[in-house]
Amino acid sequence: MNNFADLYDIDRSIANFDAAYYGAMPRPVHAEYLRQTEWVNRHNSLFLRNALHEPRDMALIRSRKAVAGLLGASAGEVALANGGTEALYSLIVNYRPLSSGDAVIVADVDYDEMQHAMAHLSETRGAHLVPFALPEPASSANVLAAYEKVLRETPRAKLLLLTHMSNRSGLIPPVREIIAFAKKRGVDVILDSAQTVGQVPFTVDEIGADFIGFSLHKWVGAPLGTGGIYIRKERLPDIAPFLGNRIREPEDIRGRILTGTINYAAHLTIPTAIELHQRIGPERKLEHLRGLRNRWFQQVRDLPNLEWQTVDEPELYGAIASFRPKAFSSYEDFQALQARLARERQVLIVAKRGLEKGPVMRVTPSLFTTPEEVDSLVGALRFL
Repeated sequence: MNNFADLYDIDRSIANFDAAYYGAMPRPVHAEYLRQTEWVNRHNSLFLRNALHEPRDMALIRSRKAVAGLLGASAGEVALANGGTEALYSLIVNYRPLSSGDAVIVADVDYDEMQHAMAHLSETRGAHLVPFALPEPASSANVLAAYEKVLRETPRAKLLLLTHMSNRSGLIPPVREIIAFAKKRGVDVILDSAQTVGQVPFTVDEIGADFIGFSLHKWVGAPLGTGGIYIRKERLPDIAPFLGNRIREPEDIRGRILTGTINYAAHLTIPTAIELHQRIGPERKLEHLRGLRNRWFQQVRDLPNLEWQTVDEPELYGAIASFRPKAFSSYEDFQALQARLARERQVLIVAKRGLEKGPVMRVTPSLFTTPEEVDSLVGALRFL
């Protein structure tokens, strides 16, 4: 398995550097998804009503166990969701220990919708929303100092949203140290690992997280519409059942997530995706993704017309990186550049806004990216 791109059936008419949106299923996963889709369709409510030899929840426990193994957790600490956004909304808006007047903290690198969920706590629970910006260019030292500063300066801080890898800049902050510092000050952390599960190997105990929301359709390569939550067993009472849902027992984590009808075929395919991920090798996968990032970054980093948020400390980045053309200022300029590169150079990179210092162009290769596509990107950037 030396040529990862050969695992995929991908449209090569445009070099796609938008894997941070969601990934693609490798061929073996796609085949299993088609098989499961046919099986679920054939058995339909016989499966959902537990009228077959294997009850529905017994079939899905294999998926929960596979995800738990990936995170170093127990199956009882994991519930499946339809993606990272749903998972994180469930954790944030149902966080119980918040009192009126408590502060909740967000950073400019955090995902838009998760910032909206934290703002919802202000609107509905009387919390005080505290936004702040991380320094650019980032380093382990200045990012940690920024988090420590905002926590020290917010005496009523109760909840911190922490993004494991920013979908805007690609920054991986020193998560373990930030979580430890927050805990010392009595602040809970909800960790957004949408971009790291399947990309950056970690276990829940290594980083000390109690609450995590994540995607499986980005870097694990599971079907679209898969993700999950992790809640450390002893902290389960601190996340309320989803909007008061009583379908599950109070001690069942699955009651903390939306319990409507899901794409069962997608969720049943999760073990196949994780098995392939493990066969590739998580460390080897990350090394390859960083290699693709470095292949294009090293060739254009000295271009005088580009400004970088990306750092050189390997532990602070994975596949995602971003830059600003110095001649552009408005988000509309960045969107126009995205469209022009796709139209004229057959390269897709994505305009992203939300960072305090302005919009960026985000570049995200994937396992399906070829060296030739990376070189096409380099050629396009040299002519900006």
